[in-house]
Parts: sequence; structure tokens; C-alpha cells
Amino acid sequence: MSVTDTQATACSGGLPEVNRERGQRQVFCGLAGIVWLHRKIQDAFFLVVGSRTCAHLLQSAAGVMIFAEPRFATAILQERDLAGLADCNQELDRVAAEILERRPDIKTLFLVGSCPSEVIKLDLAKAAERLSDAYRGRVRVLDYSASGLETTFTQGEDACLTSLVPELPAGSAGERSLLVLGTLPDVVEDQFARLFAELGIGPVHFLPPRHATDLPPLGSATVVLLAQPFLGETARALQRRGATLLTAPYPFGIEGTLGWLRAAADAWGIPAARLETVTAPAIARAERGLARQRELLAGKRITFLPDSQLEIPIARFLQRECGMELVEVATPFVDRQLMESELAWLPSGVRLSEGGDVDRQLDRVRTDRPDLTVCGLGLANPLEAEGLRTKWSIELVFTPVHGFDQAADLAELFARPLVRGALLRV
Repeated sequence: MSVTDTQATACSGGLPEVNRERGQRQVFCGLAGIVWLHRKIQDAFFLVVGSRTCAHLLQSAAGVMIFAEPRFATAILQERDLAGLADCNQELDRVAAEILERRPDIKTLFLVGSCPSEVIKLDLAKAAERLSDAYRGRVRVLDYSASGLETTFTQGEDACLTSLVPELPAGSAGERSLLVLGTLPDVVEDQFARLFAELGIGPVHFLPPRHATDLPPLGSATVVLLAQPFLGETARALQRRGATLLTAPYPFGIEGTLGWLRAAADAWGIPAARLETVTAPAIARAERGLARQRELLAGKRITFLPDSQLEIPIARFLQRECGMELVEVATPFVDRQLMESELAWLPSGVRLSEGGDVDRQLDRVRTDRPDLTVCGLGLANPLEAEGLRTKWSIELVFTPVHGFDQAADLAELFARPLVRGALLRV
């Protein structure tokens, strides 16, 4: 049984009205973030303190090949641990020692909290402090919570990057730098680095870095540009250390990427003509790539169920650049500080929901019968069985979708299930 609280709140400045729902949700937990974080930070290891269910989730989400040795593992809490009959800290120290002996290349060890470890109130902050003292000069040990009790799966990255903020070295007070916040595939990061260099913006750093030993400097001259919309706590932690946060849309599609780059160009005083010259070739390529996908998507109706926190910027891209009709855009949280530019671009009258009541949302999907529903894996199969086409939202964080050169690939993710559905009907 769930208790539901539904209320509507009007955003300021003529922004869309937000319908808030509070009830049963169905989302992944933050442990899923380890799947892309461990690939990005190449000298880090993620040790989850959790149950066998946590281990199974990671293995199935990562799809690790049998010959691969991933940089994550689960210290499984047994019945004796949960009953308080064993010294969890002693066992944790033993497991950490085994990992570091086997993997001398590891420079940062993350102790990742889960629902089970939080239920028994295992103090991972104290454990990280103790292990940091034991391995000082050899490895940095940090902790963060990836529990899914009150959060959605992308907040695991937010918690991880927030734990890194106190470790960032102090930057020079007089040297302005750009810090791009959010995990990006290496190919996308390289593309953005080239664009910033051509614009004359720099130095440019990325958080997280490819190696935890290369943490970017941070200070009052640091300007932060978010690449992912679910990093509110990290952004505010950077601001508390003196950084300035730019207001910008997110780099999805042509319009979003151009607006994102323009925010940085304006901060550096780059003339608009220079921005146009540098981005024109990439925009032309993106337009050619989008043309075919637009033919498949234009006029199709789409509903987003709350899952990844990417829903608002992706919906903006699909409506404004691909011609799709937004039936409902639901997202776990609406952080107005981070979504100001995106909310202003949503069409007036769009049904915008925050939070979740899965039963009510599914009722609306069945009533609306959109051409495509974006949702988590747990809801996709039942909806497909009812003849409704779906797209897994988790694919949006596993696939390179940022920037001009990925705009067509992003659109194709949504065209593909529609094409498949049409073939099945033949």
C-alpha cells in the first residue's frame, strides 16, 4: 500500500507547471553508476558493501566479459554481519587489503554504501578514514552512498563526484579555468576539448578525470559547466569552494550543444562570429545525420516516465529538433537551478511531472497510448506485452549521446523501437 500526495506547482517566469507526485516508485539504485564510473576513472576501484543482490545487479548491469577483470566488487554482508555477530570493519579491512595486494595499480578506493550497509548503520566514513591512514601515500580511500532507498540511479554518480570535491587541489586565484562536470565517454570528451581549444577557451578540465591521480584544480577562478543534469549536489559543493556555475542548456542535440558552448564562450568573451565559424562544420554534419531520423520521429507521441533525470533535456531535443509530440515528461526531481534553461525551452502546456506514483503513471500511459514510452527496464516488458513500444532510459547513460556528432545517434535510439514495432506489425 502506498500513500500518494499529488500537487501542482507553477514555475516562475512563465515556465511549465510541475505536477508533484509522491507514491510508489520503480527505479534502479545508485549502484548502477559504478558501471560507467569504473570505466571512466581508470585507476579507481569501487568496493560495494552490500548483499548478493547488489553483486548480481552490478554483474548484470555491467555485462562484464568472462575474460575481463573489472575494477569493482561487492563485499557481501552475510547473516552474521546483519545480526551483529561479526566485526564488519575487521572483514572490510581484510577485503580491502586483498584488493590492493592484487591490484597495485589502484590509486583510489571507493567504499560504496548500499541499502543493507545503511540499514545496519555501518560507518563507511570512519572505515575510509581508517584505511586512508593505513595506506597513506599508497592509495586514497573515499566513501559515498549509492543506496536506492530515496534516490534514483544517476544520483550514484552525483554522490561519487561529491566525495571527490574535498580532494581537488586548490587552483591559482588568478588563472581562470573551465571545469566540465559529468562523466562523458572519452570520444565525446575529446570532441569537446577540441571545440574549446578552437574557440580559445582554456585551460579546460573534466570531472571525473580519466585517472583519479589527475584531479583538476579548483578555486575562485574556476567556472563550472555541467554536462549532465543530475549533479546538483556536486555542483553546489564546487560552489561552496568558490567556483562559479554557468547557466546553460545541456549538450544534447544541435540546439542544446550550441547553447552549452555559447555559455562558455560568453564567459570567456568569445565573439558570436567566432563561435559560429568553429561550430559550423559540426552543425552541418549533425543536420545531415538528423534528417533521416527526423522523418521517422516527426509527429510521433512520446511519454517519459521518471527514471534517469535526463528526461527534460532529452524531451526538449526530441520535440524541438525531431518534431515529436510530448504527451508527458516525468522526472524524479526538478532541480530548477540546474534546469532553468531547459524548462524555458519546453512547449507551453506540456504535462510535466516530478516524483513518482507508478500505478497512476501507468494508468495515464494506458489511457494516452503514446507511440513510445521511455522508462526503466522493470516497466518496459509489461508495457511491451500490452502492445506499447518502449525505450530503456538507462541506455541514455551507457551510450555516447552528447554533442553535435552524436545528435543523430541520440535520435536513432528513439527511432529504433518504432522501426522494430512497425516490422513486427507487418
